[in-house]
Amino acid sequence: MVPVIALIGRPNVGKSTLFNVLTKSRDAIVTDAPGLTRDRQYGVGNWRQGKFIVVDTGGLSGEKQDLDDLMARQTLLALEEADEVLFMVDAQDGLTSGDRMIADLVRKSGKSCQLVVNKVDGINPDQAQADFYALGFNHLQIISAAHRKGINPVLESLLESYPENQTEVVEDTGPMVAVIGRPNVGKSTLINRLAGQERVVAFDQPGTTRDTISVPFERHGKSYTLIDTAGVRKRGKVHEVIEKFSVIKALEAIEHANVVVLVIDARDGLTDQDLTLLGYALNSGRALVIAVNKWDGLETEQREYNRKTLQRRLVFASFAAQHYISALHGTGVGEMMKSIDQAYSSAFRELNTRYLTDLLEEAVFKHNPPMHNRRRIKLRYAHQGGKNPPVIVIHGNKTEHLPDAYKRYLMSFFIEKLKLKGTPVRIELKSGDNPYARKRGSQSSRYSKKN
Repeated sequence: MVPVIALIGRPNVGKSTLFNVLTKSRDAIVTDAPGLTRDRQYGVGNWRQGKFIVVDTGGLSGEKQDLDDLMARQTLLALEEADEVLFMVDAQDGLTSGDRMIADLVRKSGKSCQLVVNKVDGINPDQAQADFYALGFNHLQIISAAHRKGINPVLESLLESYPENQTEVVEDTGPMVAVIGRPNVGKSTLINRLAGQERVVAFDQPGTTRDTISVPFERHGKSYTLIDTAGVRKRGKVHEVIEKFSVIKALEAIEHANVVVLVIDARDGLTDQDLTLLGYALNSGRALVIAVNKWDGLETEQREYNRKTLQRRLVFASFAAQHYISALHGTGVGEMMKSIDQAYSSAFRELNTRYLTDLLEEAVFKHNPPMHNRRRIKLRYAHQGGKNPPVIVIHGNKTEHLPDAYKRYLMSFFIEKLKLKGTPVRIELKSGDNPYARKRGSQSSRYSKKN
């Protein structure tokens, strides 16, 4: 059995900091601002010879506002699936009414719980604990998550009842699929639709998602990991430090993904910011699927106009499948998943050297490389140089002078002939050394010496 540990507490008590310490990662954004974490964030921690799963949650504030209510539901789901609970409080703030409310909630759940008093730096330990005994928990620990103090006793107390040889985690994450787009285009709604549960907070307000959240799920017996990202706005509109971190995490998610799903709002069409995100995904070489969301809200004439406009403006990314979907109602989502599978398969396909060389000869026969200094650039053979994206290495003479237009021709030719779906192809050129260049140089130098 792999123990699941949920971190519960008010906003800004240090849950995300402890999450990063336990998982030895920087997956959760940490800053001195309350309410940053809004979704459940999962990570794997190591303890001695075993492992455990830790769940970071949004802070329970007790407010009745819509967004706070959704965050509370996420926390309650984490509490329900946890084996152990770390109830975190802030020694600097002392005991608050919010802490009492959460204590009642944890007791009603019946889960095994430890009370963790965080931020004890500069405070007498006995004084830090005194107020919190009133909450009535038997197990109370004092720590400083930011300085990694007192963590080991907490883990030892939590995990002593879990045998080490039974805490093996089998990680089959499947394809990593990053869902990107501008704020409020429906990324979180799409994640919840695919996962089949309210896995991340979806709210009709731009900027609801602030962190990158990994969501494992299965479909037809196949594992996937969806990555929900924060919406990326124009640089000039990003002012908060928190949002700047969110944008960085979103761009990092693209780099780590196998397939990127760009979500576009059908009502707005293709905006400059959509094109910027698309360009970043293409430069990263990731397999790509384009999802045009909120399609069900358009009139028939507007649909036809938007479809033709998108196809015309996205001709440079014609290898990527376009799907017109409704994340809210599930329309078209199944077909989109088929394209994700095709894109992933194409990005990791094994390419035969002999077949690549035959295709190169066919491409050269149909359209010869241009001349350079009155000599034809020669392309001799090709082989695979990498995956995700597929890299085709072409060897020849004077390849460094091959124009970009011809490289694009080769890329399109290979994509078409290899029937690659949803992935770009990178062309790398290698020029062979001229074996006679050095000899000619040495002969000329001897001739000059004689004269």
